[in-house]
Amino acid sequence: MIKHKNKKDRNSSYSLPLLLCGIAGFYHLLPGLHHSGQPTQAPSPDSLSLPTVSAHRGGRFIPGYPENALETFAYTRQNTPEAWIECDISMSADSVLFLLHDNTLARTTTGSGSVASTPWKGVIDTCHLKDDFGKLTRFEVPMLEEALRWAKQTGTILTLDVKRGVPFRRVVEAVQRHDLVQQLIVITYQATDALLVHQLEPDILISVSIRNEEELQRHLQLGIPPHRMIAFTGTRLADSSHFARLRSLGIPSIVGVIGNLDQSAAVRGEKVYHECLETGGDILATDRPLEAWNAVQTFSR
Repeated sequence: MIKHKNKKDRNSSYSLPLLLCGIAGFYHLLPGLHHSGQPTQAPSPDSLSLPTVSAHRGGRFIPGYPENALETFAYTRQNTPEAWIECDISMSADSVLFLLHDNTLARTTTGSGSVASTPWKGVIDTCHLKDDFGKLTRFEVPMLEEALRWAKQTGTILTLDVKRGVPFRRVVEAVQRHDLVQQLIVITYQATDALLVHQLEPDILISVSIRNEEELQRHLQLGIPPHRMIAFTGTRLADSSHFARLRSLGIPSIVGVIGNLDQSAAVRGEKVYHECLETGGDILATDRPLEAWNAVQTFSR
């Protein structure tokens, strides 16, 4: 029997049979979960554990480590060995996919102007990244292709936030080309986008916004199988009944502790994260991955 790390209420079984076995090493969720205690080298049935953390933009507010930088991803993984890495995908004027959150270049890079009107070749590819405190680093803006290669080499689970105007087809094709369908999550904010991603690649996992029963039904009615969904439940802690409903369908849940909950944890300590896990969250999407990871570890004991 594969156990969940939480000794209190996480050993309750999901109701669906083990439908996720086709995603090798990624979602051996049912009826529980296993904690290997070792850094994951590549996904395997015994290597993934929940609860865990998803590092927003790869890690934020770390001096010398910019958001959406491969070097930051490596730093985060070194200190949180089973963390997922969330990153943002933008597209340049010459249609190159690369990692950047904003619509403009100025805040996080040495460049300027809008992303959509700036070419990669000769401009963005010459930029260096700045950390969240405005300090210039020697790190360069990474292409999506580089991030995918890094994920494959390190066995890291990536969650890809596809920015507005970036074709989902291009992103899914890149994931398929690198043979990373079983190691990636594509983030969507609309049910129709989730359906498109599912049609492009039926085996990929999709992060969907499910903050209430209405949003849950909207996705289910489109025919997206529950075992291909991970529910983003919002940036406020949902009621325990909502998490129980998702669990009954075999859908893991992400709590967006980004913002108020992270700020509260900075003041009140890890008990804020413990409350999110105790209520039913499986993944903490956080700007404070090191602190949240430590809270996950103490919660499991």
